[in-house]
Amino acid sequence: MSNELITRQDFEQYMVPVFAPAQFIPVKGKGSRLWDQQGREYIDFAGGIAVNALGHAHPVAVNALTTQAQTLWHIGNGYTNEPILNLAKQLVESTFADKAFFCNSGVEANEAALKLARKIGLNSGVAGKNQIVAFNNAFHGRTLFTVSVGGQAKYSQDYAPLPSGITHVAYNDLDAAKSVINEHTCAVIVEPIQGEGGVIPANVEFLQGLRHLCDQTGAVLIFDEVQTGVGRTGRLYAYMNTGVLPDILTTAKALGGGFPIGAMLTTDEYACAFSVGDHGTTYGGNALAGAVGSAVFSHINTAAVLQGVEARFEYFKTALNLLNQRYQIFSEIRGAGLLLGCVLQQCYAGQAARLNKLSQQHGLLGLIAGANVIRFTPSLIIPFADIDEGLQRFEQAMVQFIENQE
Repeated sequence: MSNELITRQDFEQYMVPVFAPAQFIPVKGKGSRLWDQQGREYIDFAGGIAVNALGHAHPVAVNALTTQAQTLWHIGNGYTNEPILNLAKQLVESTFADKAFFCNSGVEANEAALKLARKIGLNSGVAGKNQIVAFNNAFHGRTLFTVSVGGQAKYSQDYAPLPSGITHVAYNDLDAAKSVINEHTCAVIVEPIQGEGGVIPANVEFLQGLRHLCDQTGAVLIFDEVQTGVGRTGRLYAYMNTGVLPDILTTAKALGGGFPIGAMLTTDEYACAFSVGDHGTTYGGNALAGAVGSAVFSHINTAAVLQGVEARFEYFKTALNLLNQRYQIFSEIRGAGLLLGCVLQQCYAGQAARLNKLSQQHGLLGLIAGANVIRFTPSLIIPFADIDEGLQRFEQAMVQFIENQE
């Protein structure tokens, strides 16, 4: 092993170029702050893309991981283990679900959900009940199946032929959904808030209408809560804000607080469509992931944390609106909980990445959601002092952003 310092240039030399990472390398995180190789500090409003629900190196997650690491790591799914059974029990007792399937990521959870839906359709006795209805600008992952179900051609157009039997219609347009959901539809998959697609919340009436259409046609309703789940919106899962119960729910990201884990949740009625050998995973249900996930979930699933998310949402939104009154950069601040989208005015269209890069230069880590939206998904327990400091740095970036336009 070489003792030479790893640098950003090593990315270009050794890594497949599917990412374009920042020019600095973070090496340490604590709470909602990060430091790079040069010791420069950043406020983290990105949260590892809605993953680091408790920030960096939170003792709840660290203690769970280090304790479990001294007992049992991985044994494969020829066996079960106590940590993952404990997490399954927590998820079932806290949601609509009766059963859980564990995997390593959101895309794997969505893959499992879509495969289960197709199997349910096959078992229904209705010929050709295999059609999937999804929505424009959705994002469900990067496997060939999920990238086909996501409604964004930029992620799928280079990989044809794509899986068939998938129809896309406009998000939040119930009439469009009615026109395509029928007796051949096996599943409707929807994000309660489109995250990567622009931080666009679904109308409650839209979700209620989808529930009714699925009930009428025997289709299963899948909620992709990979980004909105585990406290992100101020409720444990976003469906709890809507009065709509899905048949299948997918969760990942914040579930492990930074340790890779995903899950598909469903009811007894639908879980039984899968039998031994129908689906599987090598690492899913790993004892390390189960221990960390259980500890993180327990910490988040409390009134103090969930109410704190709501308080931080109001604090963020008020502060961002005040900034926007001063600089008039955004047409809208939208989202829920600590999933926030700042939509650029038309005159700044396509420049979200530039503003985000300027924010990095001023010591703030954020995200984009398409070409026109700055997205913030910080720790659910980010200190209010860090919000203030981060927004001060964001303001400096906004000023430079405007000056560079002139």
